[in-house]
Amino acid sequence: MSDISFVTSRLDGDVAVITIDDGKANAISFAVLEQLNAALDAAETNARAVVILGREGKFSAGFDLKVMTGEVDGARRLLGGGAELGLRLFEFPIPVVLGVTGHALAMGGILITTADYRVGADGPFKIGLNEVAIGMPVPMFAVELCRDRLSKTYLTRSLQHAELFAPSAALAANYLDEVVEADQVAARSIEVAARLAATVHPKPFAVTRKIMRRELAARIRSGLENDLALFTVER
Repeated sequence: MSDISFVTSRLDGDVAVITIDDGKANAISFAVLEQLNAALDAAETNARAVVILGREGKFSAGFDLKVMTGEVDGARRLLGGGAELGLRLFEFPIPVVLGVTGHALAMGGILITTADYRVGADGPFKIGLNEVAIGMPVPMFAVELCRDRLSKTYLTRSLQHAELFAPSAALAANYLDEVVEADQVAARSIEVAARLAATVHPKPFAVTRKIMRRELAARIRSGLENDLALFTVER
């Protein structure tokens, strides 16, 4: 594990509050994946709901571009780790609330599609999948997660046109469930998560989650090896 902490977590009652903050763009690196998965391990054991927050103005700019534009094996390994993280959140046995504190691009936008509830920050922020605009195909796992969650009207614009949306438009596209003032994102996210923790019974929630999502998750996993093999970057 990296000696530098990019992910912190704390308990707020029954809610695990996880914050990603690399001091920069909140890129998804190998270290962030490792630390985020460790925080989720603890949340799964100790909490009844989980909130994931970004840093002020930036939820996540997506995968670490130094890796993604480097050796293809490393890029595919990072992509695979991101896919597994997305699937883990998609299948997580307790409610997941994302506090989208600012820009959420590429893998940052993909993560948004996995959560139960998404609270976005109002402001001059962009949300969406810009892969095609930066020389990368949208991987199959991301297409399937977006198809499951985003408004059908926005799919082509989101995936093939690499359109990025302001928070109000992201609400219409179903990237977000609500938009609040930027300084209220954390509090509102924790409030929603606490309500879910107090409302849903854990075992019935987990069983219903499996019933709703296991078929899609299994389909994504069955195609993941081929999905990664097809990944290239246009330079």
